Parts: sequence; structure tokens; C-alpha cells
Amino acid sequence: MKTWQKAGLTALAGSLVATSAFAGAMTVSGAANIAYTGNTGAQDTAGATAGQNQDGSRWGMTKTISFAGSGEMDNGWTVSLATTFSDGAASSGSVTLDMGDMGTLDFQGGTSARGIGKIADMMPTADEDVGNGIDVDGTGTAGGLSGAVKGGVTGFHYSKAMDMVEIGLGYAPKGAATVTSGNVSGSGGASSIGGFIKIDPMDGLEIGFGTGEVSATATGSDNSQTDDQSTMYITYVYGPVTVGYQESERDTYTSTESDDEATRWGVLYAVNDELSISYQDHVNDDSTLTTDEEATGWSASYTVGSMTFKAHRNKATNVTNVIANESEHTEVGVTFAF
Repeated sequence: MKTWQKAGLTALAGSLVATSAFAGAMTVSGAANIAYTGNTGAQDTAGATAGQNQDGSRWGMTKTISFAGSGEMDNGWTVSLATTFSDGAASSGSVTLDMGDMGTLDFQGGTSARGIGKIADMMPTADEDVGNGIDVDGTGTAGGLSGAVKGGVTGFHYSKAMDMVEIGLGYAPKGAATVTSGNVSGSGGASSIGGFIKIDPMDGLEIGFGTGEVSATATGSDNSQTDDQSTMYITYVYGPVTVGYQESERDTYTSTESDDEATRWGVLYAVNDELSISYQDHVNDDSTLTTDEEATGWSASYTVGSMTFKAHRNKATNVTNVIANESEHTEVGVTFAF
């Protein structure tokens, strides 16, 4: 990691608070991942029909580079900027105002981590979660596992930690698209709102609950409709073992009022400081369909210095609660961090 120090950032300081001196710092970090990936299941057949997954190269590489800058205001508050480029394109960015005892407020784009989205998946894992790579048709457009809660793509998030309690509130304005300042996005959707509370009643134990509304995506919904959603989880760490359980529910706005109820549990075992292995299980019940969506996955990671060797394998049946949809995803790779 490289660090640059710079003083006299008067343009930024002037827009925040009148000051005669302003000190800031910027850091740059990055990572590269080389992996071998294999997909099987219904996505192979459908993907071949669409002209995909026809025994092409299974080796690939992804690379990210992240910039982070921060500076302190006269009143002790801190303003920071972070942006990440994945494979040469900006994938996320955020501006954060740390107000000390008053909490933290940020505006972020490119992720779903607003409000309830912060606790969408709290299950322990050594590498990826049980839904990673699950794809029913090989195109990435038909969707993966169902039932997960969301926090909207671009918007605000406020958080505050108080002893054993942490609260978070999120707001993602309607429009669905990330835009630059001075512009507006296109039409679409309602605003998404949500929040969560985490409680640590004893060492190793964490309990959380979240609720909110997200813009409806079902065909036929109008721009004012929202899907109701909620989630709760519990995790416990005992020595090298971490166990977790989570239930999520989404009441989808459709003519049939479809409801998804997803249950996940996971366990992680830290063999030592370098090696960890984990297992996850997922089941989703759709109120309008008779078949449950089921998925299982295991993962492992081994870290040596700045290198991490990772592997995971996920398998799902009845994806989107349709019997014909099966999917398997296997990935083995190594990540270099700098």
C-alpha cells in the first residue's frame, strides 16, 4: 500500500467549513485474482442454446484498485472519499462524514449496502456465500437465489454504535441509476428505505434485525409500489468456531401477492490463523409455488503473506423455485493484495 500526504486542500475545505489549514491523506490499494471456474447444471444447456458456455476458457483474472482520501475539519469531524475501479471501470464510490459521537453519514453508489442491505447476508464464510455463481441460464440475467433483502443501489446510510448496540438507517432515492451531481436519473421505481439494529449482549454473540421497503421490480408494478422486506439473524463465536442462522422475508408486489421466505445457516471453522473452512445451507419458500429452492455450498481459504488461496463450490436445485432449474458453480483461485 502506498500513501501520500498532502496539506492545503483549500477547495475541499472551503466547501465544508471556513478554515486556514486543512490536512488530508490519500491511500491506494489493490488486488488481483486469478481463478479457474466451472459451471454445470441447467445453465449449461440453456447457455449453449444462447451461444454461451461452449467449452471456452475457464481461466480468468479480475483486478481492482481502490483510492481513499480523508481530511479533518476544524470541529474534529472527518470527511473521506473512496472509489474502487474493477477491471478498469468504476464499480463503487462513497463520500463519508464521520461526526464522532453523533454517528456516521455516507452517500454511496454501486452497492446495495443501504440500511437493511448492510445485513442482507450475515452468515460466516471462508470465501464466497452459498449464492455465488448460481445462474439458471448461463447469461446472468435470469437471476440466482431468491429471498435476499436489498437496500437500493445508490443513496444515504446513517450508522451509530452505542456500547452493545449499533443502529443503521438507509435511504435510496427513486430512479435506480447512479448519476453525477447536477444531473437526474431516468424514470423508474419508488424510493427504498430501511434500517437495522445489532445487539451484542455477550462476548461472541450478535443478534440483528432489519426491516424496510424496496422499489418493486415485478412486471406490472407501477412506479409507486414497493416490496416489504425484513430479516433477522444470530451469530455466535466460540473459540475457532463461528455459527450463524438467518431468516429473511420479502412480500413482493404482484397480482398474486407472492411472498419469499428464505432461511440460511452457516458454520465456519478457523483451523489456525491462516486456514479456514466453512459450510452454508439455503432454502427459499415461495408462497405461490409448491417447490422449495435449495442450495448448499462449502468454501476454504488459506493466507500466506499477501497471497490468499481460495476455493468454493455451490450447488442449487429448483432455482427461483422452478423444478427444471439446477446450477453448480466451482471456483479455485489465488488473490494477490498490495
